[in-house]
Amino acid sequence: MAPTLLHHLLEGAGADDSSAIVEGAETLTYGGFRARVAALAQRLRALGLAPGDRVAILLPKSIRECVAIFAVSAAGGVFVPVHPSLRPRQVHHIAADSGARVLLTDPVHAAGLEGALDDLPDLRVLTEEVGEDGAALRPGEPAPDGLAAILYTSGSTGLPKGVMLSHANLIAGTRIVRTYLGIHPADRILSVLPFSFDYGLNQLLTSVEQGARIVLLTPRLGDDVVRALEAHRITLLAGVPTLWTLLTRAAPHLAKADLSALRAITNSGGSLALPTIARLRARLPHTAIVLMYGLTEAFRSTYLPPEEIDRRPDSIGRAIPETEIFALTHDGRRARPGEPGILHHRGPTVSMGYWKRPGDTARVLVRDPFPSPGSAPGLVCRSGDLVVEDEDGFFRFIGREDTMIKTQGFRVSPTEVEAALMETGAFRAAAVIGLPDPSLGQRIHAVTVPAEGAPGTADVLQRLRSALAPHLVPRTIEAVAALPTTPNGKVDYKRLTAERAAAEIERR
Repeated sequence: MAPTLLHHLLEGAGADDSSAIVEGAETLTYGGFRARVAALAQRLRALGLAPGDRVAILLPKSIRECVAIFAVSAAGGVFVPVHPSLRPRQVHHIAADSGARVLLTDPVHAAGLEGALDDLPDLRVLTEEVGEDGAALRPGEPAPDGLAAILYTSGSTGLPKGVMLSHANLIAGTRIVRTYLGIHPADRILSVLPFSFDYGLNQLLTSVEQGARIVLLTPRLGDDVVRALEAHRITLLAGVPTLWTLLTRAAPHLAKADLSALRAITNSGGSLALPTIARLRARLPHTAIVLMYGLTEAFRSTYLPPEEIDRRPDSIGRAIPETEIFALTHDGRRARPGEPGILHHRGPTVSMGYWKRPGDTARVLVRDPFPSPGSAPGLVCRSGDLVVEDEDGFFRFIGREDTMIKTQGFRVSPTEVEAALMETGAFRAAAVIGLPDPSLGQRIHAVTVPAEGAPGTADVLQRLRSALAPHLVPRTIEAVAALPTTPNGKVDYKRLTAERAAAEIERR
């Protein structure tokens, strides 16, 4: 029978003696995984956890975190993963906003909270690890469309918002990704992304669904990733653009490692510059590169099959299985091929909206403008991303509706300027923002990480002027050692903009 709740994925996954999770020198079998999940679920029920109660999980990437995610589901609760790098104030916001009844953590992270949760007397903090002596547990279970998880966004605008995901959302995402990536029981998946990020969480769920093996890693250096790929004969690796820059620019071992087992890598969380793709291909000639696009509110929307990269190097791909993607113009028309519009997503991975934020939910989950004949209109996800569809149903990302730079009367996509910067070969990374300007409205400012032996700014600007229209050329190019990132590894554009705008105000 097909799984309908998250923890059902584990019930039939893998033989008891087959490897499920590897963390350093420790390996947990599927039998041990099921036993530890049952024991922790039993403990949570003994603490009085009721169906639908929220459980925050503040743990490093670990076997224990994997167990906690499935145990909360098995106990009938809602799991709320918290990235371990968050500060006490941010952890407090998530615990308080979600109304968590229990916080699963460890002594180190509990001590690091410095009393930040003392004003939440109803929150039970559980730091000890539970063994494998629990009995099988099947409490009154929620409906598949019931709440399973709340994933908090990185908080790029104000305090983080919690995106509500149902069991059906998570199961559908698992099934869809497993289908188009061809994930199977023999796969060995290297997990470097946090489970508080839907992209990282999906790796765990697809691995379990197929009874595959997942290897957990929190890398500090690019060569940490390369050595794990080689040692465990990894077949699949998912990452964001900062990871691929790290591997191709700061991982010397990549050139000599035997990575012949690595059949595919996937990218989401931002576009990959063409030079980065070229370097990955040169170093991984037998590995497929799958480019993807998604948003937490709808999980995954599009993917670009590897064979299409040469034909459509700037494409985010076509709709994932079981999903329809379409673009709407600002006046509500379905955009024609070649005409910009806001990407909308219809399908089983559209989330339940934002926790306790009906106004924000109503802006993102909107009435389906094209319901099926004879059926009541449902909801679709309005992404806020400007895209263009071609005649074959492939989409190209133009930019965020709310981050487009308005300069000299033009609307400029930061992505377009970033691509041109990276094509010069002068930078390891680049982020483009708009800063206030009394005569231009906004001026284009590039924050870059220079490549070794890179040409000077004057030479780079000369190249850009020959490749871009005048209004697209940055007025200033700033060099930094590294770009700031959110906990999910994405470039933190809001921080870049806020810091530089504040510095300009101080100088006035």
